[in-house]
Amino acid sequence: MSETAKLLRVFLVDKQLSGLTSRLKAAERFLGEQEKQLSQLGSRKSTIEAQIKQLAATVANHEGEMSRLDARIEHLRTQMNSAQTNREYKAFLTEINTIKADRSKIETVALEQMAQIDGLKGQLAEIDTSREDRQKVRSVADDERTKRADEIRERVEQLKKERESLIAEVPATVLSDYQALYARREDESMAPVEVQDRKRHEFNCGSCMMSIPVEIVNRLMTHGTITRCVSCQCILYMDEAATSAMQPAKR
Repeated sequence: MSETAKLLRVFLVDKQLSGLTSRLKAAERFLGEQEKQLSQLGSRKSTIEAQIKQLAATVANHEGEMSRLDARIEHLRTQMNSAQTNREYKAFLTEINTIKADRSKIETVALEQMAQIDGLKGQLAEIDTSREDRQKVRSVADDERTKRADEIRERVEQLKKERESLIAEVPATVLSDYQALYARREDESMAPVEVQDRKRHEFNCGSCMMSIPVEIVNRLMTHGTITRCVSCQCILYMDEAATSAMQPAKR
């Protein structure tokens, strides 16, 4: 058996494995996307909670400052009530009005920050709802992934064992080149030669459909050595249809 024929058997098993695992990979990608979105929601929640904590601490400081100013105002009013002169009374009154103005500014800022906290809490509620919904979707995705894995597990194990026995017959250098090619092209790593017109020596690559020189076809039929398409670099082989088409016509 030629190198190409040995490698083709490995390739056909790889195609079966790829076909079997494609739905599992799709389920795994969907599950991964749900987990990614859950992680993003968790990060957003943590960020908002930190903002709320910081704003709450600032509001508490403002409330403490307003309490201090209220106490100062009450103290000044007591002093103002016992003022001896009109000038002294007006001085106390001016200071009280100044403190009230400062207190009003602080209160305005505190109220704005409290409104921000309320808005952020609303966002947290929305995130919690989204997380609950996403958790349900993730649970379904996880079940689907498990179901797909169970469906193909036995057949995949059979094919893997078959592949191990087949690759033992392929030369190491050929196998290494093929595996590197398969990592890039997967099911398009190998392609059959398509015979368009045997008499006119018209042949195409079954992958890229570009023309193949007759010398390559002859080499494949005669020796079966590893041969690549000059256009797409996939590994060429002669399938039953091509081999049959190349046979001389019967009388």
